[in-house]
Amino acid sequence: MASNSSTTSGQSTSTEQRIPETRSGDAPSRLADETSQGKTTIAAGVVQKIAAIAAREVNGVHDMGGGVSRAFGALKDRIPGSGTSSTSGVQVEVGEKQAAVDLDIVVEYGASIVDLSRSVRRNVITAVERMCGLEVTEVNIAVNDIHFPDEEEEEHSAQSRVE
Repeated sequence: MASNSSTTSGQSTSTEQRIPETRSGDAPSRLADETSQGKTTIAAGVVQKIAAIAAREVNGVHDMGGGVSRAFGALKDRIPGSGTSSTSGVQVEVGEKQAAVDLDIVVEYGASIVDLSRSVRRNVITAVERMCGLEVTEVNIAVNDIHFPDEEEEEHSAQSRVE
């Protein structure tokens, strides 16, 4: 957190960069809008889902999450009634007016990681700011793996020998 104070002719001015306070999960909802007619709050989980969907929309993103979270997500998807792991690989910090996003992604082989990261970052920022009205301070992207096209064919042939 950066804090600068200066005193000019008896007046004190202070500028402070606000950093979001909470991690995603069961974090409380945050203030997104307050008017004389009421206020709107947005849960951190909502921001997390929006960021996950926006990241997956970009061509070249194969999957989200690190190896362990992807394995856990695949196991969870097989259990009936357990829901889906739509937010795997996404962590958010949400403040009253700002949000920060951390993404773990798996890219398709051949995609330019630098260009893909820029596209993902731009798409996530646009989606969160447009839908939530929160200023996105940063989107950190960690590329954890590369997906080769022939890996998927091997997985399908090994899984189902008989139907």
